[in-house]
Amino acid sequence: MRLRGGQSSLLMALLLLLTCLHPGMSLERISYAPQLSSATLAGRLTQSTFTLEQPRGQFSHLNISDFDAIWLVLAHSNATQNFTAPQRVEDTPVPANFPQRGYYVTLRANRALYPGGQPSNQLQVLRVGNDTRCSPMTRGCNHPLPGPGPYRVKFLVVRDRGPMAETEWSSETLLQQAEALQAAPGPQSTGTVAIIAILSVLLAILLTALLTLLIYTCYDTCGSTSISGPGELVCMRRYNTHHMFSPSADRGS
Repeated sequence: MRLRGGQSSLLMALLLLLTCLHPGMSLERISYAPQLSSATLAGRLTQSTFTLEQPRGQFSHLNISDFDAIWLVLAHSNATQNFTAPQRVEDTPVPANFPQRGYYVTLRANRALYPGGQPSNQLQVLRVGNDTRCSPMTRGCNHPLPGPGPYRVKFLVVRDRGPMAETEWSSETLLQQAEALQAAPGPQSTGTVAIIAILSVLLAILLTALLTLLIYTCYDTCGSTSISGPGELVCMRRYNTHHMFSPSADRGS
């Protein structure tokens, strides 16, 4: 009976250990939340993208290797509670799943791309939604964001057997919105229509005056020169040729 009791205890301990080590059941929490880039950076927020600071030095744990994939998880602010880390590569959500699931993963990297230490002179940022050429059905596509949000992001570390670590969710990010052209109030709109009508009439009068002046000028220029037709007869009272004219003959007569 003691042996059976010991075996039962051992089996229960092994079962509990396997349950705790099951992929995705207990992810290591990294105390880091993604942050937007500096406010002075041009294009920090647009209508379809936003820019994050790189998480430099945040994945230097001994249990994270250079071969582990580091994904950026992007989600609607109200869908973060529904996020489930994919256990298989085939289950990785793509941008085409965003309307249904409310989240997807993008910008795959590794620990070597986010080293610690002093930052270099190069701009160390991640621009989310910056790839207009990839298909939304492609895994890891950094497709432009479909709306103003708000959005929240976090980093997820995944290895072959499943997810193993994740950061905290970022604060909400709201993209820029295009300002809609609002119609003017009633009285002001009527005045605008009246002004447009008056300007249209004045423009028509001006064009008519210019056309009239052009016709008058052309008629005056063309009418100053008499042009005879081919069948027109010209009558003259006297006609003398220069070689037959003689002054003496004229006096004698």
